[in-house]
Amino acid sequence: MKITLLQLVGILQIKSYKKIQEFLNQEHVGRVSSIDENGYPQIIPMNFVFLNDSVYMHSHIKGEKIDNINRNNKVGFEVDRELEFLPSYFEDPKNASLADTLYISVVIKGKASLVKDREEKTLALNGLMKKYQPEGGYDPIQSTMRVLDGVAVIKVIPDTLYGKYKIGQHMQAESRIDLAEKILKKNSPTAKETLKIMGFEITENGLQMVDEPVW
Repeated sequence: MKITLLQLVGILQIKSYKKIQEFLNQEHVGRVSSIDENGYPQIIPMNFVFLNDSVYMHSHIKGEKIDNINRNNKVGFEVDRELEFLPSYFEDPKNASLADTLYISVVIKGKASLVKDREEKTLALNGLMKKYQPEGGYDPIQSTMRVLDGVAVIKVIPDTLYGKYKIGQHMQAESRIDLAEKILKKNSPTAKETLKIMGFEITENGLQMVDEPVW
């Protein structure tokens, strides 16, 4: 099947907002990019939570990214997950250019601000705790606690939110099954999870497609 680059870009776009939300809720590290005083982008990995259609991150109350945001509130935010590296020999042992990667990514461009409202700040911090410590074992933060004064909460409201994924949805069913069998045979540490995301189930009789990988 021949697909032009323009067609492929459309096929790779995540069209389901629910899927984007699910992905952001699963991932633990995002990267926020702000502009420093010399006009260069500063990119920092951050823990984050996606709540009420906004990204929240906690931070020290002072630092370069805080200064950057106060100077210029336009930021980028990116989250990605490499699912599976596809070696070139899956297609042709003689052509290294055929190596590829299955992945999921979300890119946001938006406006950042420091949350001042104590109730919203409390909501964000409790949201972070719930995400990263789902087993509990802590007392929820209250808006009256002094701890709120010792931490900054950065909020990013998206102007644009764009998701891309490559899990075999651009391939015909026969080729997708063939790729899944090669991934299963290669048996990387991520293979089983990748096959699940691709819509396959491992049974006693081999691979079975249980879900179309279209988001």
